[in-house]
Amino acid sequence: MNYILFDGSQRENLLPLTFTRPVAEIRIGITTIREKWENLLNETTSVLTEDYLSKKYPLKKGNENILINAAVLPDDNLINDIKKLVSGESLTKDNILIASRVDGNFDKNNLPEGKIKQYDSEIDILESSWDIFSKNEKYLNSDFKIITKGRKSSHISETNNIIGDSNLVFIEEGAKVEYAYLNTSTGPIYIDKDAEVMEGSKIRGPFALCEHSTLKMDAKVYGATTIGPHCKVGGELNNVVFFGYANKAHDGFLGNAVIGEWCNLGADTNNSNLKNTYEEVKMWSYPKGGFIKSGLQFCGLIMGDHSKSGINTMFNTGTVVGVSCNIYGSGFQRNFIPSFSWGSPVGMKPYNLNKAFQVAEAVFQRRSKSFHDVEKDIFRHINDLEMDQRR
Repeated sequence: MNYILFDGSQRENLLPLTFTRPVAEIRIGITTIREKWENLLNETTSVLTEDYLSKKYPLKKGNENILINAAVLPDDNLINDIKKLVSGESLTKDNILIASRVDGNFDKNNLPEGKIKQYDSEIDILESSWDIFSKNEKYLNSDFKIITKGRKSSHISETNNIIGDSNLVFIEEGAKVEYAYLNTSTGPIYIDKDAEVMEGSKIRGPFALCEHSTLKMDAKVYGATTIGPHCKVGGELNNVVFFGYANKAHDGFLGNAVIGEWCNLGADTNNSNLKNTYEEVKMWSYPKGGFIKSGLQFCGLIMGDHSKSGINTMFNTGTVVGVSCNIYGSGFQRNFIPSFSWGSPVGMKPYNLNKAFQVAEAVFQRRSKSFHDVEKDIFRHINDLEMDQRR
C-alpha cells in the first residue's frame, strides 16, 4: 500500500509555518508528524502539498493509495481503522476527512471521498499554529515511550543531579550531558545522539533535545519544550518548540512559542506570553486576515522560517512573524509582521529578495547545505503571496 499525507483545510490555519513545508513536516513532541505516521505504519510516505512546494516535497502515487490528512495525529486505533479501508472508502470525523483509499488516477485538487465511514473514537488534530506548543506535552510523552520502548539509555554521568525517576532520562549514544539538573517529576527527558547539554543547565521535563543540538551553559528549561535538530539554545524557555536549524544562543525569555527552521534570535530577545490584564490572547489568522481569539491565556510567539531578530528585541504577547523577516529596534514589535519584512517598531519596509537570498545562502553554507534554485523559487512564491500584507 502506498501512503500519502495530504495538506487539508487546516494548512491555512498553520501559516506561516506551512508557507515553507507541508503540514506533515511540522515537529510536535520529539518527531515530525510524518515520522509519527511512518513509525506506526511501518511504511514510508510521500506528501501531497501546494504546487510550489512539490519540487522539494514530491508526491509519489501508487496503483493503490491511502491518503491521510496530515493535520491528524496518529494512534494505534486510528491506524487500524485506516488499514481496514477498501478502495473507494473514506474515513471521517465531524465532517473532517481523515483518510481515503483511492486508485492512482485520483485528482490531487479534488480528493474523492466515495463511501463514507465514520470514525467513532476521538482524534487529535492541529487546527492552529498555537496547538503545536499546547499539545506538545502529550506528544513528548507518547514519543518518548515509542522511541525508548525496549531500549536502555546510554551511561548517565554521575556529575548530573537527577530529580525524580532516573528511568525517565534517556540519553542516546554520542550525547554529552555533564553537571546538569535533570528533573523528571513533571515528565521525561530525552537527549538525542550527538546532542550536548552544557554544564549548569536546569531542565524540567517533558523535554527533548534532538540530534546535533546544544543546550548552552546555565540554560533554564521548563517543559513541555522541544529543541529540534541542529539548534543552539540558551537562556530561559517555557513550553517552546524549535523545529530545527535555529539558534537562540544567548539569555532572554521565550515562552509558549513555536520557532521555525533557520531562525536566529539575537542576545536578550524576549517575548511576552501573558497580558498584564490576564485576558485571552488574540493571534493573527491568515485565513481571516485579522486577529482572532486563541482561547489561551498564555500565548507567545509564532515565527516562520528564516526570520531573525536583533539584540534586545521585544515581542509582545501573541505575535506572529512570517518567513524571512529581519527585525530589530527598541520597543515592542508589531503583533503581526508579514513575510519578507525588514525593520523595527518605528517602521517596516520590504526585505530585498536578493539580500534575503544572500543571507539564506550564508546560513546554509554554515551547515554544509546548499540554498538552491528550488529554495529560491519557494522564497519568490511566498514573497508574492505576502506582498499585499506589507503595504
